[in-house]
Amino acid sequence: MNKRPVILITAADLAPQALALLNDFEIVYAGKTPSEDDIVALCKQHDPVAIIVRYSKVGAPAMDAAPSLKVISKHGSGTDTIDKEAAKQRGIQVVAAVGANAAAVAEQALALLLACAKSVVTLNARMHAGFWDKATHKSVELEGRTIGVVGLGAIGLRFAKMADSMGMRVLGFDPFAKELPAYVQRVDLEAIWRESDAISLHCPLTDDNRKMLNAQTLAACKDGVIVVNTARGGLIDEAALLDAVRCGKVSGAGLDSFAVEPMTAPHPFHGESRITLSPHIGGVTADAYVKMGLAAARNALLVINNQR
Repeated sequence: MNKRPVILITAADLAPQALALLNDFEIVYAGKTPSEDDIVALCKQHDPVAIIVRYSKVGAPAMDAAPSLKVISKHGSGTDTIDKEAAKQRGIQVVAAVGANAAAVAEQALALLLACAKSVVTLNARMHAGFWDKATHKSVELEGRTIGVVGLGAIGLRFAKMADSMGMRVLGFDPFAKELPAYVQRVDLEAIWRESDAISLHCPLTDDNRKMLNAQTLAACKDGVIVVNTARGGLIDEAALLDAVRCGKVSGAGLDSFAVEPMTAPHPFHGESRITLSPHIGGVTADAYVKMGLAAARNALLVINNQR
């Protein structure tokens, strides 16, 4: 009896609906928090034909340890944890579940924007401590304000639609976006920094845009700008953002991704009342878990079946 080919999941689980598509394969799980070395060891042991990437990085050593590897399929839209150049050199396809978590992440970005504008976290803490700040507190009204959206893929466009529905003026920057809806005004990055009352990042992390929001670009922003990041932490120079928050240049930051993950204590952001934090869970909903699993499985199967 022929041994079934292996698909490696860099996590401890995959949605049952996705697993149902992979009945012809042996499924190997890497565990809840696999390291790169764990991935390499499992590749050596099982020689998978596909890797579905949820956690950890997949680099050249893992690829070299799996001579049968045909495809690396991301359980999500961001592929910066996969060495795409190494994959290309080895004829291994890299695919992503683009758009599968768009609703979830866009909703998280909106939640963080509103939390900053309405001081949700601070007022909640004050109320629980017995204070009633109605006479002294004023929130920011977003209607009529300008939101700058950097990255106009499935997530960025969905977020832009939400912002437009609230009566915001939407500026958008994305050199790769072609046709845009009428409510998104295409501008360059300089206009995003200069004109936005709030900025939301929705682009993949590349060598070209690493730390795109830094001391220089923050200085070009309006005083009191709100910053939201549900994309990749490396897009922001975290030290520069912290300085901008402390001096009031940034009135609030809502962050779901960070330069180093998981964030470990102590972190410079800890205790900053005007920085609202969530642990990179924008795409982590029950629905998105299923959508991303299905997309990752289907993408992997498409490559495998095409190469058979």
